[in-house]
Amino acid sequence: MASIKFVLRTHQEDTTGHSPLYIRIIKDRTTKFISTGVKLKETEWDDDKQRVKKNHSNSARINASLLQKLADAEGHVADTIRLRKASSAFQLKEAIKGKAPLNFFSYANSRLEKMRPSLSVTSYNCYAVAINRFKTFLASGDIYFHEITTVVINDYITYMNNVGKNTKSTQKTYVNVLKTFFKQAIKEKVITADMFDFADVTIKSEKGKRMFLSKEQLEQLKNFNSNKIKNYQIYVDMFLFSVYAGGLRFSDVICLKWVNFIEEESRIRTYIHKTKREHNFKIGKVALDILKKYQIKNANPDDYIFGLIDNIKLFESDRIAHTKIIKHFNKDGGRKLAAIGTQLKFPFPLTFHLSRHTFATNALKNGMRIEYVSKLMDHSDISVTQIYAKIISAELDKAVDSFIY
Repeated sequence: MASIKFVLRTHQEDTTGHSPLYIRIIKDRTTKFISTGVKLKETEWDDDKQRVKKNHSNSARINASLLQKLADAEGHVADTIRLRKASSAFQLKEAIKGKAPLNFFSYANSRLEKMRPSLSVTSYNCYAVAINRFKTFLASGDIYFHEITTVVINDYITYMNNVGKNTKSTQKTYVNVLKTFFKQAIKEKVITADMFDFADVTIKSEKGKRMFLSKEQLEQLKNFNSNKIKNYQIYVDMFLFSVYAGGLRFSDVICLKWVNFIEEESRIRTYIHKTKREHNFKIGKVALDILKKYQIKNANPDDYIFGLIDNIKLFESDRIAHTKIIKHFNKDGGRKLAAIGTQLKFPFPLTFHLSRHTFATNALKNGMRIEYVSKLMDHSDISVTQIYAKIISAELDKAVDSFIY
C-alpha cells in the first residue's frame, strides 16, 4: 500500500516565516514529494487534522482546494496500483502530476535515430541490435525506465549467457548500450538520476588468450600454395601487409589507395577507419615488396591498392554500402584464411585480426618500445598495448620453467 498525506516542510521556511506544503507519497519505503503550491506559517497548519487553521484568512478556500488535490492524488494512486500490480513511488508521483511513465523502447529508438548522423554504420547497427536483444529477452516492448532494475539487468545477463550464448564482451556491450540511453535520458531530464540502477551489475571479463603467428608460421603462410582455395593470394598478401605495416585493420588495408603510399619515403599516410585519426608511419621491405606486386605503371592515385572494390562510386558515396562491402570482403577473406590455417595445421583459427596481434607481439619480441607499438597500432591508451607485453612475459616465464632447474 501507498501512504499519502500533506507535509509542511518547515526546514524550507523562507524569510517571511512561510514554509511550502507538499503531498508526500511513501511506497515500499521510498518517499516522493509533490508541491501543492501553498505556503503557510507553522502556526497556520494543523498536521493532525491535515487542515489549514482558522487563523488563516483564506482557510476555508485553501482547505477545499487541498481536499480536492488529496482526493485526486488518492484516485490516481488507486487507479495506478489497480492497473499495475507493482508501482513505485516515482510512478505514483508521475501519475498524480498527470505524467505517463516513460517507455524505455520508445525513448531508445527515438534517441538512436537522432544519434544516427554522428554514429558509424557499425555503431548504429550495434545499438539497434542491443535494443532488440533486450526486447527479445523481455518478450515485450512495454517496459518503463523505473522498471529496469538491477534484478532485471542481472536476469538479462543470465539470459545472454545461458540462452544467447553471448561472450562476456558482447554482454558488456549490450548492457553498456542500455546504460548509454539511461544516461542520455537523465541528461535530458526526462528521468531522474535515482532511476539509474546499475550499481550492482557486474560482468566478469573472460581471460582471453591473444593468438599470434610465430616467425615459423609466418614463413609457412608466405610459402603457402594451393589450387583448392580460389583467389586466396590477395587475402594472404593483405594479411602479411598488415603484419609488416603496423597491424593495420582489414577495414584500413582494403581502403588504402596509391595516394596513401608515399613511395620516396616508404611511408603510409592515411586515416584510420575506426578512430578517424590521421596515421603516418614508415613501412619495411616485406610490406614494400607486397605493394610492388600490385603496383601498376602510371597508376591513378585514387585507385585502391589491393583492388578488391569494384563499385567504387557506390562504395564512396553510400555509408551503409561502404560498411556492407567491407563486411562482405572481410567475411570472404575470413573463410579463405580459415581454410588456409586448417591446411597448414595451425593450432588456432586463422583470422585477419591475428595479423594485428602478430605485429604487436613480434614487434615487442624484437625489442620495439611499447610506446612505439602503441602508436603504430593507434591504440587510444597504452594499457591496451600492455596486453601484448604480458604475452611476452608469460612466454619468458615458460622458457625459464623449461630450461632452468
